[in-house]
Amino acid sequence: MDADAVRERYARFARDEAPSRSPLYAEWAQGVADDPDVAGVLARIPETHRQPPLVFAVSRMLGAPERAYPLWAAWVRTNGAALVAESSRRSIQTNEPLRCAALLPALARIDGPIALLEVGASAGLCLYPDRYSYRYETSAGERRLDPHDGPSAVVLHSRLEGDPPLRMPEIVWRAGIDLEPRDARDPGDRAWITGLVWPGESGRVERVSAALDIAAADPPVLVAGDGADALPALAARAPRGATLVVTTPGVLAHVPRARRAAVIAAARAAGTWITIDAPGLHDAWRALPDPWPGGFVLASDGVALAAVDPLGASVAWLPDDGRSRA
Repeated sequence: MDADAVRERYARFARDEAPSRSPLYAEWAQGVADDPDVAGVLARIPETHRQPPLVFAVSRMLGAPERAYPLWAAWVRTNGAALVAESSRRSIQTNEPLRCAALLPALARIDGPIALLEVGASAGLCLYPDRYSYRYETSAGERRLDPHDGPSAVVLHSRLEGDPPLRMPEIVWRAGIDLEPRDARDPGDRAWITGLVWPGESGRVERVSAALDIAAADPPVLVAGDGADALPALAARAPRGATLVVTTPGVLAHVPRARRAAVIAAARAAGTWITIDAPGLHDAWRALPDPWPGGFVLASDGVALAAVDPLGASVAWLPDDGRSRA
């Protein structure tokens, strides 16, 4: 039965998620869906660790060829024990700095200085929105925003609709929580973070690598722990006089449903809570337009501000009257 569940899950990934981002991952996933033997190997991985992007990234890290499915499948049959063991202890830690293009308009509404704390921080690349350059494509042309000391090595491109506030936040403290924090200065951790980029995603490895350099030069405070349990103590370390902002960009989907409400409650109790989530992921929205226009929700303290791409590639800002009608 587990092998059947694997085949169904990988078929869905091949059909709905991978084609627009990675033809190679789409081929591998469809291959698993059609291959009971390989599906049986992957069924030995705990269910919470057998997501296609995680298993594929682990296989590449262990030396699987980035070639056609028959060659990859042959590697899996030979190296199944190592793949199962390593996948069982790893988790998806996609650390996409482009999400800052979606977070920035929400942060621009907050008077500084800001103490920024992220739950699910991985290596902390979304803790540096003031260190990146932004190029928002609008119907009226490009809106550009650079750090105060000049253009950044990390340039984030995003499509923008509407007229949100856009200004660099004043961030005086950066901290994050993760079950297994990653250090941007550590070669092994850098390799894992860049290895989570899907083959075929042009420019993304370079962007992540440049953001890792920024984090390595000025490391944030990172602590290991459960988001809800570790948040109060870490929040207490924020400097006085700064507005504490807790972000959960894309992480709540990876938190067991039974713990999501606890993370949200801890974030709200600590300070201003900014999140990027699918609209149906939880019930913590205070104002969500009905019908929702599509995409993920960028929200501040549960109030929807924009419909966004989950990785930050687009931002559709909601007018104030749209929020008031929610």
